[in-house]
Formats: sequence, C-alpha cells, structure tokens
Amino acid sequence: MRSHRIVLTGGPGGGKSTAADLMRRELGDQIIIVPETATILFAGGFPRHNDIKAIKATQRAIFHVQRSMEEIQRCLYPDRTLLCDRGVLDGAVYWPEGVEDFLFSMETDIETELRRYDTVIFFESAAVGDLSIEGGNPVRIENNQKAVELDKKLHAIWSQHENFTHIPHQPSFMKKLQKAVDVIKNDLNGRSESEELI
Repeated sequence: MRSHRIVLTGGPGGGKSTAADLMRRELGDQIIIVPETATILFAGGFPRHNDIKAIKATQRAIFHVQRSMEEIQRCLYPDRTLLCDRGVLDGAVYWPEGVEDFLFSMETDIETELRRYDTVIFFESAAVGDLSIEGGNPVRIENNQKAVELDKKLHAIWSQHENFTHIPHQPSFMKKLQKAVDVIKNDLNGRSESEELI
C-alpha cells in the first residue's frame, strides 16, 4: 500500500525546511518528515561541479536517494503521513537539458511522479518579494535572481498536480506557515474521514 504523502516545494528561500520542522512540532505523530535530500548530500561532502555530466550525475543521485528516503520513512512509520521537504520532480529544474530530458533519463514521466504525492504545497521564494535569501541554508548557492527563476520553473511543474496549493511570498512567514498548516490539517482530516468510510 502506498503511503499518504505531502510535498513541500518551491524556489530556494521559501521557508520549506523551517516550515517542515515547525509542522513536525505542531502535528506530532501524525506526520514524519522526509528531509531535503540535496541538503543532506551536499552537507555531507557530496561534490558539486558545473560540468554538465557532473550536474546530471548529481541530479540522478538526488532523485534516487529521495525515492529511497521516502521508502525508508514509509517502512519505519507506516501509519504516518510523509511530509516531504521537496519531491522527486524538483531536480528537473536543475537538469541542463530540461524537464522532458530529465524524465526520460530517470525512466519515468510527469504523471507517474505527480501521483507519488497526494498534496502539493508550494512555498513561493522570498526572493520573489526581493528579500535576501542568504543565510537560511548553508549549502544554498543560488542568488535572488536564480531563486526567482527556479521558483517559476518549479511552479510550472508542480501546479499540474490536482491538489496543488500556492502559498505566495509575504512579509510574515508565520502567515505562510499557518496557511500551510491549515492545508495539511484539512488533508489529514479528509484522509481520516475516508478511512472511516472503508
């Protein structure tokens, strides 16, 4: 049986990782976090290089580790909803030759990967509001201009999901967080009601 999954996505500097940690405290044992794979790899010394072949090798590694991380958490916590800090499709915006070539290289398609997740919550980057995104994540290398570009590309991919919520940038991060918590609580309540009907 496939686990119930919610993905937090959006451009760099949107507050995804911070939100995931706060949601874990708010929602307790209803959810289990699947941490951001790229941050784990890069913080652990995974090499970074601008060579196209190296970029592709990096994104393949992130894609497969992300899938494995989701599977590990599903096995360890079968009764909890997976709250994923980024999803497997995020790597497509870093792929040098575009989304379609990324999917072809990973031997998958957009519909299959969107179906992995029941709900998508998109945190728009603070860079869209011209706020600096420096300092939040020590392995982040994008400047504001690049963050805005990635934000738009990610939105184009994930907005195809039938249960997509866009949380725009605003000065108050707590308002962004509260909206996301409301979406997740509604999602969890809807899931509980569906299980009661079975």
